Amino acid sequence: MFRLSLIIKQFIFFVIIITPILSQDFEFRKIENNSFKLGEKLTFDVNYGFITAGVAVFHVSKIKKISVRDTYHVLFTVNTTSAFDLFYRVRDRYETYIDVEGLFPWRFEQHIREGGYSRDFSAFFDQRIGKAKTSEGTYDIPLYVNDIVSAFYLVRTYDFSNMKKGDKFYLENFYKDKVYPLHVVYWGKETISVVAGKFECLIVEPLISEGGLYKSDGRLLIWLTNDIQKIPVKVKAEILIGSIDAELTNYEGLTGALKSKK
Repeated sequence: MFRLSLIIKQFIFFVIIITPILSQDFEFRKIENNSFKLGEKLTFDVNYGFITAGVAVFHVSKIKKISVRDTYHVLFTVNTTSAFDLFYRVRDRYETYIDVEGLFPWRFEQHIREGGYSRDFSAFFDQRIGKAKTSEGTYDIPLYVNDIVSAFYLVRTYDFSNMKKGDKFYLENFYKDKVYPLHVVYWGKETISVVAGKFECLIVEPLISEGGLYKSDGRLLIWLTNDIQKIPVKVKAEILIGSIDAELTNYEGLTGALKSKK
């Protein structure tokens, strides 16, 4: 039995790595962010073949203070439809708190309910001392390490304008008790149509390494709008028994007009 939320989990594994120990006069980085803001909400239909099996939502819901820093509280949920619940019920919730200025996480929560499987996990990323204090132990982390949700928002601020087809960038992601490598390939541009409209997109492919958090026997392709927002329009994952697509159906609270929309 596959997990419905696999494709969403996979396409948000991005992070950068820098020396973990901070000096007393250290100042956290500042990243210019015109890609998302408080109030942004992205909604997707998750389709298995011709069946709409579920709905996924990303929501930048509020600002909260953590470690005397302003953070975005980002909520990500994946729920199967009532009809698909009879086959395989999913009620997944992820929460992350992303530093507003530096776009790195301070806290992460994962609450999984998939069929008869359940899992709860939380982590506090103490970026000041290079430690992840999780519900399962304390682990060394590189400075600015990301969780799977905050990493997705970070990569939306990246500049793809000088990249050529086949170029790669090399990233890392922390989960549970390890830092996992991730290579991402840029495959150029394509104009596609989904329920939310017609968009010129950038195509990227995360390459999930053996032994990493999630892996698939097939490819995972992601279409991001070719503009400053870089919101995901479509995600396609090959699995053992077919493929799953997530397609954008609605968006609100963006930083501006989507110039990629046709």
